[in-house]
Amino acid sequence: MSIKSRPPHQAKKRFGQNFLHDPGVIQRIIAQINPKPDEHLVEIGPGQGAITRELLKRAGRLDAVELDRDLIHPLAVACADLGELNIYNSDALKFDFAQLAGDGRPLRLVGNLPYNISTPILFHLLQYADVIQDMHFMLQKEVVERMAAGPGSKTYGRLSVMMQAWCQVESLFEIGPGAFKPAPKVDSAIVRLIPYSEPPCRIDDATYFAQLVTSAFAQRRKTLRNSLGKLMDAELIGAAGIDPSLRAERLSLADFARLANLACKTAPSA
Repeated sequence: MSIKSRPPHQAKKRFGQNFLHDPGVIQRIIAQINPKPDEHLVEIGPGQGAITRELLKRAGRLDAVELDRDLIHPLAVACADLGELNIYNSDALKFDFAQLAGDGRPLRLVGNLPYNISTPILFHLLQYADVIQDMHFMLQKEVVERMAAGPGSKTYGRLSVMMQAWCQVESLFEIGPGAFKPAPKVDSAIVRLIPYSEPPCRIDDATYFAQLVTSAFAQRRKTLRNSLGKLMDAELIGAAGIDPSLRAERLSLADFARLANLACKTAPSA
C-alpha cells in the first residue's frame, strides 16, 4: 500500500494524541524557537510532522522521539525532502536523552507533550538539564500555570518548586482547542524552559530536596510540622528560620532549599 493510499491516521487516546494543524500557531511556535542550522534539535512526539517539517526547513537536521510506530513511516516520507530526520521509536519517559548529546552540542528540545503524562516527562527531562540548552513545549494551560506559579498562589505546588529550582520558566502564549485535531477539552499554552547554568539556590542533595518538596505538598492542608514530620521536627524547621505552622504553599524556593540543606545535614546516615 503506498503512502498516498493509506487511511488517515486516527488519533489514539492511549497516547494522548491531539495533532496540531493551525498554520498560524505553528509559525508562532517556530518564531519562538528560532531554530538555526548548527543547533542540535530534538522533538518529542512529532506526530504527523506539523512542527517537524518547519524545524527541518530551518535546521536541516533533527532527532525525533516517537512512541507510535504507525506514525514513523508516514513522518519519514513527509519529511524526506527537507533534511536529515532521525526517528527513535521509543517512550520519552524511558528515553536516555544524554545519548543524543555525544557531539558536544547542547540539546534544544521541542514537543507537543501528551497531556496525560506531561508532568512525568518534565521530571524525567530534569535529569538531563546539564546537556539541554532550552525546551519549548506545548502543554495543558493549567500545567504551564502551575510551573510558573509563585508562593501563595492556588496553583503553586511541587511542580512549581521543582521546575523553578532547575529552570527559568516562561509562559509564552496560549492556544485554543480549535488548533488541534481532535480538539482537546482544555486550553493549551507554550512554555519555554531554560536550565540554569548556576541554580538560583544552592541545593546540596537534589534527591533529598525532591523528597522534601514532595512530602511538603503531599497533603496541602497540613502544616509543615505535620507534612515534614518524618524528615525533620518543628525545632529543626524553626532553626531554618521558617514557622512550622505554615503550609507548604507559603514557602519560596529559597525556603525549601534552606530546609532541605539543613535536614540533609542532620539526617541519620543510611
